[in-house]
Amino acid sequence: MNDYRHLADRIADDITAGRLKPGERLPPQRAFARRRGIAGSTAGRVYAELVRRGLVVGEVGRGTFVRAAAPAGSGRALVEAATAAPVNLELNYPSVPGQSELLATTFAPLLRPDVLAEALRPAAATGTIAAREAAAALLATPGWRPAPAQVLFTGNGRQAIAAALASLVRPGGRVGAEALTYPVVKEIAARLGITLVPLAMDEEGPRPESVAAAHRTAPLAALYLQPTLHNPTSATTSPERRRQLARLAIDLNIPVVEDRIWSFLMGGTGEAADDPFAAHAPGLTHVVDSLSKRVAPGLTVGFAVVPEARVEAVAAAVRSGGWSAGRFAVEAAVRWIADGTVERLVAAKRADAAHRQRILGEELRGFAVRSDPRACFAWWELPAPWRADTFTAAAAAHGIAITPGPAFAVDPNRTPDAVRLGLASAPEPDLRRALRTLAGVARAAR
Repeated sequence: MNDYRHLADRIADDITAGRLKPGERLPPQRAFARRRGIAGSTAGRVYAELVRRGLVVGEVGRGTFVRAAAPAGSGRALVEAATAAPVNLELNYPSVPGQSELLATTFAPLLRPDVLAEALRPAAATGTIAAREAAAALLATPGWRPAPAQVLFTGNGRQAIAAALASLVRPGGRVGAEALTYPVVKEIAARLGITLVPLAMDEEGPRPESVAAAHRTAPLAALYLQPTLHNPTSATTSPERRRQLARLAIDLNIPVVEDRIWSFLMGGTGEAADDPFAAHAPGLTHVVDSLSKRVAPGLTVGFAVVPEARVEAVAAAVRSGGWSAGRFAVEAAVRWIADGTVERLVAAKRADAAHRQRILGEELRGFAVRSDPRACFAWWELPAPWRADTFTAAAAAHGIAITPGPAFAVDPNRTPDAVRLGLASAPEPDLRRALRTLAGVARAAR
């Protein structure tokens, strides 16, 4: 009876019958071996067999946990979902029908030999006069219009963030960021030798008193903030909170790197509600944006609108980091902006995001999901007893990739039991199917 397959069958029966719940931790292998009177190697084979059957997931340093069990009456549906094509809700690049055809019309003039020869020359961080003017017009808001001379270009938005931080913060310096932040910024900070300091948040974003407290502990060299459709929570900071934070940054002389990658989805309000910090603290704010979400990730350009006195410092960081934009991409961007291509794509992507949010609301009704009706992602606070890691593993078992909440946490010791769902990249039928499957998985633990 000590054959490892028989022991695995017993545990499998307990999982199927619900005696072991999804997310429940199995005993450590040594403890399991002692209780069963078996060798440690046999216990290891039992656990490996359960992993092979897709019933448990092993997490290095944490233990072995039960994966999702199908709820009564819905087993067939979840089995069908598990065998369907994989759906990636980690990726989050909006795309709309006819996008490629619309963009293609711009390339014909660029491919003329005389134009192409110019477009293939090396590009400076300052771009061209036409590029600076086009970018300044694109990034303007009702209450703020950047001067073209303040616009710099990088290969993408990530590189613009890296250049801004590299120009502001020395290795070992501290940068305040929302307690939940864009995961790539954590990677950038690690590579630059920068320490990220978590700032307490509420429904409107970072709390001013948290910034002040962090700065008192040890001076902050900069702030990295996402006040518009914050990734991952979709929160948007109110105009009054922005003014409060801007006044605080001025009082404490803390530069701000403001990430506005998702701000294009906010349009149509006719108000100054989404004016950047640069409208309130122009001498300190470095606005970062790009075309990757507005247009496409494969041929994109990053923008950094920086204080006039810091243009050369940030341009030098772009050059030394190897983060310059390609001249061809810049020339294409100028044409896309000038001929209305970007404007048409943005309008279509706003409508698509709103439609996908309605699907989200239908399929995850009753769950604690935070999102904005204009956003391309959502923050799902999981029901007990689910944890972010076990739910992510359960989703993967059904062919669905999602991003666990800890990926966004600045403080590794304070990780949320939540996941982020990217809504933009999956085809609509796949998105609906994936959300419906995830809802079934979540209910299995109730």
